[in-house]
Amino acid sequence: MRLSDIMSNMHLSGYAEVALLIFLGVFLVIVLQTFKRSNQEKWNAEKLLPLEEEPVAHTQKSGARVP
Repeated sequence: MRLSDIMSNMHLSGYAEVALLIFLGVFLVIVLQTFKRSNQEKWNAEKLLPLEEEPVAHTQKSGARVP
């Protein structure tokens, strides 16, 4: 009996289907959580973060701060 015969008789294809269902379930939860109306205010505030101008403290090699 060869290893390929043993592996084909183990019927492992069900594990791939279970893994796919788990992945789809987690994906749907993430999508629903992302587009939930109660998170709309949070997303509206966070989408403007890259456009806000805050002073960034840069340091030189000596450790002195540059204005």
